[in-house]
Amino acid sequence: MIKFFRLKKRFYVKVGSNSPCPCGSKQKYKKCCKVFHLGSPAKTALELMKSRYSAFVVNDYQYIISTTHEDNNEYTKDINLWKNSILEFSTNCDFKNLEIIEFIGEENESYVTFKATVIQEEQDISFTEKSKFLKVNNKWLYHSGEFIDE
Repeated sequence: MIKFFRLKKRFYVKVGSNSPCPCGSKQKYKKCCKVFHLGSPAKTALELMKSRYSAFVVNDYQYIISTTHEDNNEYTKDINLWKNSILEFSTNCDFKNLEIIEFIGEENESYVTFKATVIQEEQDISFTEKSKFLKVNNKWLYHSGEFIDE
């Protein structure tokens, strides 16, 4: 069940534990990405990528921050600024679909190419991205992404 609640004149989406996972796995959220949001480490970069997408859907800024490599352009030590930026994006977007196009998995460096279908203020802002992930201290982190023209 997806619940909507209002805070500061914005509508937030809360995905219920028994709802389908936003990543598109067809599993319940509680058995899929929520496990990672609660602290279990992603075993692959693909799991991390899908769980990060779901974190945007459920407004889990802490997960986004904690799974971002310090060399990423968005990385900042100003956590409040970063938090507000993530929440501004995630609460003002309607995440419709995630499609995995390609996964290239290596031991410490992996790439995931995906298409995210996203609507923001009635505008289609969908994008295709090739994301780079690095394994640091046995933990997968989002390093960078390159938008791909379709």
